[in-house]
Amino acid sequence: MDKPVCKAALFDFDGTLVDTEPQYSIFWGRQGERYHPEIPNFERVIKGQTLGQIFDGYFSNMPEVQKLITEELNEFEQTMKFAYISGAKEYVLRLREKGIKTAIVTSSNDKKMAHVYRACPEVKEMFDLILTSDMFTRSKPDPDCFLTAANLLGCTPDECVVYEDSLHGLQAARNACMRVIALATTLPAERIAPLADEVWTDFNDADID
Repeated sequence: MDKPVCKAALFDFDGTLVDTEPQYSIFWGRQGERYHPEIPNFERVIKGQTLGQIFDGYFSNMPEVQKLITEELNEFEQTMKFAYISGAKEYVLRLREKGIKTAIVTSSNDKKMAHVYRACPEVKEMFDLILTSDMFTRSKPDPDCFLTAANLLGCTPDECVVYEDSLHGLQAARNACMRVIALATTLPAERIAPLADEVWTDFNDADID
């Protein structure tokens, strides 16, 4: 059976394009120790969720704590490093050379991405579309974000390939009925493989045909 034609490549951001997950693990690990010591490895439990999902799930009756965490997170993200996953930048540029449309579909909000654009201004030029959590109402694992990206790029779901590292993101891609490439940058390959068509360690020597 022939591989479906790829017209659009939809990328998660943190943990997929840039190696920020270890930094977030430190931040959320501290919040877990402070507010939810009863939940071991809190930073792993919330991985892949938007800030709204984290607040709804674990801080719903703590408005003052939500405010404090938001302020601390905004400050933390201003000093974050945004190093590309090995081969990621080159891979995106190769896709664009082949005429494949590219998009970022991230659970990060606009304020966080503004820090990204200052640190890595080339990001805006590398992608035809950037969707943040402020632009869709239903978060991953709901497929809304990926379906919206496909529609804006003028593609059908079967013409899109999604690149993800988190379980919520991978499930969202599956729910969107798109081809799924899982990056084993955050979670072990055996854990993400059931939700993926392929599992990659990084983008080096990746096949774009």
